[in-house]
Amino acid sequence: QVQLVESGGGLVQAGGSLRLSCVASGSIFSMNAMGWYRQAPGNERELVALITRGGSTNYADSVKGRFTISRDNAKNTVYLQMNSLKPEDTAVYYCDAKTTRGFRPYDYWGQGTQVTVSS
Repeated sequence: QVQLVESGGGLVQAGGSLRLSCVASGSIFSMNAMGWYRQAPGNERELVALITRGGSTNYADSVKGRFTISRDNAKNTVYLQMNSLKPEDTAVYYCDAKTTRGFRPYDYWGQGTQVTVSS
């Protein structure tokens, strides 16, 4: 069982920056990938950024060039650096750890952290 705890959310003006952190209770090195998702009111949860065990990264088109995902395996922590924030980035951001259980993909989720960008 892995527990994920996000932090770093808050209220920021458009154009500002925030850095989200996700601390895992277990080793993130053993996870297939770590990701950040977000969900705005009335919308489905969407992938923001993903980093694989090997360090490859993927980003949603809407955040490319503005957000950066990184990981510190020694600290069991994943980060999401968010720059040039826009009001449309307002959402609850969730940390996700992807693994395999019983030969099937399995996701651990954090409780989420609110990011609000004012115009």
